Amino acid sequence: MGYSAPRGTVDILPGQSEKWIKLEQLLRTIAANYNVKEMRTPIFEHAELFNRAVGDTSDVVSKEMYTFQDKKGRYISLRPEGTAGIARAYVENKMYGLPEKLQKVYYMGPMFRYERPQNGRQRQFHQFGVEMLGVESPYVDVECMLMAVTVVEALGLQNVTLHINSLGDNESRDAYREALKDHFRGHLDDLCEDCKARFEKNPLRILDCKVDAKHPAMKTAPKTIDYLSESAKNHFDKVCSLLDDLEIDYVIDTNLVRGLDYYSHTVFEIISDDPKLGAGATVGGGGRYNGLIEEIGGPATP
Repeated sequence: MGYSAPRGTVDILPGQSEKWIKLEQLLRTIAANYNVKEMRTPIFEHAELFNRAVGDTSDVVSKEMYTFQDKKGRYISLRPEGTAGIARAYVENKMYGLPEKLQKVYYMGPMFRYERPQNGRQRQFHQFGVEMLGVESPYVDVECMLMAVTVVEALGLQNVTLHINSLGDNESRDAYREALKDHFRGHLDDLCEDCKARFEKNPLRILDCKVDAKHPAMKTAPKTIDYLSESAKNHFDKVCSLLDDLEIDYVIDTNLVRGLDYYSHTVFEIISDDPKLGAGATVGGGGRYNGLIEEIGGPATP
């Protein structure tokens, strides 16, 4: 019998691999310019790390992770994203105790999600990511977004727009969560089973649903930005002010929530209308996650 690569994976052949090397060199050069150093974490981690960090109500954990038991019965997952592994390494290696308070690291390599393969979306895909740990300042939010825009533009992509939103602090999220539940309570019978499960555990995830995306209740849902505490609003206002000072074009997208549970305050996506990718292609994204390090056993770390 013949053999073929598993569905959702591709071979990178000579002639293509040289392009990958060139791309990786470009990313490393930009990272060096921002004084961001490389960190390499395992391709697999204990499944509990992703359940705790990414959130068991997210599609990534509930539907897409490659999880298996090893020979001693421990549940192991191939990494579906890079942030949780970096956070685990930051805590385990006590990087919070280093003299330099702000630790800036990057990773690149394969990630794995069990989803329907399509153009630009594979089950083994490659990701470049940056984490900036240890400082609360909105200047760090802007530095991270500026670096993301720099990367995308260096790749030669056209018609790029930065979309931003704020999810606020814990106080903001608690108020917003109750507002969302009040809003969707009367529509539960119309929503998919996933959204019904999310209603109690994490109603914010309802807004990220692909099945019910066109339901009228989605359009009329309350906006996170209207429930920000005073300190969260000040943080977001400063982010916008700094982007204005740098003359970086951006759109405040109140529907932007991102698909992972650990985000707080600023979230962003970079959207490209480059004809090579098709209209409205998301080519990058991220956000602040002030509670994640503490959630997995480390000290409170922005």
